[in-house]
Amino acid sequence: MLTIAEIMTREPYTLGPDDTLATARQLLAEHHIRHIPIVSAEGALLGVVSQRDVLAAGDTSVINRKGEGTRENYVALSAIMSTPVQTADESASLRGAALHLLKNKVGCLPVLRKGKLVGIITDSDFVAIAVNLMEQLEAAEPDEDDFDSDDAEFS
Repeated sequence: MLTIAEIMTREPYTLGPDDTLATARQLLAEHHIRHIPIVSAEGALLGVVSQRDVLAAGDTSVINRKGEGTRENYVALSAIMSTPVQTADESASLRGAALHLLKNKVGCLPVLRKGKLVGIITDSDFVAIAVNLMEQLEAAEPDEDDFDSDDAEFS
């Protein structure tokens, strides 16, 4: 059985609940990620902020009338993070994780070991697996020119 630990992103980028919306937006853009686990100073998982959460919160945080900046510098992530968080154990099956994401329509599962965050697995990870499998299948398919039905033996 393939497990989550085999493909998860280890040591994901994280932020704290008091970090700002602007910090989250910057982290998402710099590292081309879509989910940020929010952890306490002790490393306990508190919530998750997604790119969608940041975009939605940003829509309500428009430039103020004087053009001095945005409210994003003052909005704490604790105000927009999703909680409680659906999580997975690193020893869980990949198939089970994929089915969980699909059934619950979530984009990621933070991965825990003994209650501590050790990774994250996302829907993008499963798309990468699907692409890899399709490439393997295409490579294994015989070319149509190589197959002559008159020479084939059928039983």
